[in-house]
Amino acid sequence: MRLIGLTVVLAVSLTIAPLVGEAQPATRVAQIGVLSSFSPAETAAWDQAFRQGLRDLGWVEGQNLKIEYRYARGRIDRLPDLAADLVRLKVDVMLTAVTPDALAAKNATRVIPIVMAAAGDVTVTGLVESLARPGGNITGLSQMNPELVGKRLELLKEIVPSLSRVAVLWNPEDKISALTWREIQFPARTLGIDLHSLEVRSPGDIGKAFEGALRVRAGALAIMPSPVFVTNLKRLADLAEKHRLPSIFHVPDFVTAGGLVTYGPNRPDLFRRAAAYVDKILKGAKPGDLPIEQPNTFELWLNLKTAKALGLTIPPSVLVRADHVIE
Repeated sequence: MRLIGLTVVLAVSLTIAPLVGEAQPATRVAQIGVLSSFSPAETAAWDQAFRQGLRDLGWVEGQNLKIEYRYARGRIDRLPDLAADLVRLKVDVMLTAVTPDALAAKNATRVIPIVMAAAGDVTVTGLVESLARPGGNITGLSQMNPELVGKRLELLKEIVPSLSRVAVLWNPEDKISALTWREIQFPARTLGIDLHSLEVRSPGDIGKAFEGALRVRAGALAIMPSPVFVTNLKRLADLAEKHRLPSIFHVPDFVTAGGLVTYGPNRPDLFRRAAAYVDKILKGAKPGDLPIEQPNTFELWLNLKTAKALGLTIPPSVLVRADHVIE
């Protein structure tokens, strides 16, 4: 009887075990698509900050998360195809870096949630209806601050007090680059600085732009935001030093590449904060209900080695405000 009892128990257990296994849901793997105007090397610190932000919230690659990266490597014209590819993969959320990425993502889908990490002026470019209630399928962070372009010009004036003429590199095909070109006009007039427009649509225009800066005898160089500049930082820094032009940009990598000064938001911090938006959306939040946030951390980077090569002495008033100094 004991043997019969054990046999019955074993048979029942074997019958029930598969049913129990079927009742246990498999761990859901969320899929995120990252769309970027840049190359992996240029966004390594941003991508790392984003992944760390996700890990802090319990999302781990290889366990419950998969990330698909699509890089345009400075070719904005490639963004629509890359965005369409992520749509075909049916990713759960799309993360974009800057404005051209976000615009391409918006044109590719009105269904898949889109989180912006460092877009420009999101209302002027038509990405969202308002900062408080974005509406649609887009939310995230905007790095746009109209006062920043003026503050960069003020920094150049502090470093070169006699400055009266600045060459401005900008890309008329990039909405944010064109917007900052317009925004720099007022602070330039206030500071008594003449601006000279140097349009750069592709890397092939960079050399000609510097020739234009020399022709107008510019005393410094201001670079407006655009992927075409971010993907050519070393070349820009080298040409600025060669032509003895103090230069300013908004991405710290410009200073590490040899540029003189940068001032702008802490972009890795923006990407880390973008992870919180992704987390909320994966847990059921609607992107259109999540307010757009703006930067709360700005950094000033200086390259004293470049200053020395240009024959400049950085004023103590600027040095004391620097967050990072390369000597």
